[in-house]
Amino acid sequence: MTSTSQKVVVVTGASQGIGREVVRMFQGLDYRVVATARSIKPSDDANVMAIAGDIGDPATAQRVISETIARFGRLDTLVNNAGIYIGKPFTEHTLEDYAAVVNVNLSGFYHITQLAIAEMERHSSGHVVSVTASVIDAPRTGVYSVLAALTKGGLNAATKSLAIEYARKGIRVNAVAPGIIKSSMHPPETHKALGTLHPLGRMGDMSDIANAILFLDSAPFVTGEILHVDGGMSAGH
Repeated sequence: MTSTSQKVVVVTGASQGIGREVVRMFQGLDYRVVATARSIKPSDDANVMAIAGDIGDPATAQRVISETIARFGRLDTLVNNAGIYIGKPFTEHTLEDYAAVVNVNLSGFYHITQLAIAEMERHSSGHVVSVTASVIDAPRTGVYSVLAALTKGGLNAATKSLAIEYARKGIRVNAVAPGIIKSSMHPPETHKALGTLHPLGRMGDMSDIANAILFLDSAPFVTGEILHVDGGMSAGH
């Protein structure tokens, strides 16, 4: 019989970057972790279950949640980290670009969050935290952000709506809005220039975002919050 006393977190977009860092940090807190991404490899850690699949596909979301309950018996936290960014002028976006961004950023949030909250309702407790983007609140000349605003901005709005809808049911919903983070998306030679876009004068680290997610997860009186972890970008320039 599997023990169900350890807390359980599901992390999307977990194979690299911020998602992989979030998995590592939750492991350090003795959580059981369900890590999902399109190309994630199986884990040999008994407390980590890896599930490969397209998070925008409802069948993947269903598999992740049902296998989480079957293996670990509970679901405490969902981290919606999966996201893609395509940087192009608005009129140069193709239908394929639009479909890809909506599939991951919106559908990838919608299907799994709906299933996760339905599971959390059964126990009157749980936490959903999504990774959005600071650029939504502070667009900059030369930074192509319309598809990010359309999708991640939608997640910010949905975060507040869900927080209010489910507050009396013991379920909290929050978001973290990163600035530009050092990851494989940005070659090292661009870091200095990208750092200057932040009032603090540097890019963020993946651990900055993971720590913000862990803070929100450990803050029982915080819900409906969009926590900007962006070196001051959203405050002004």
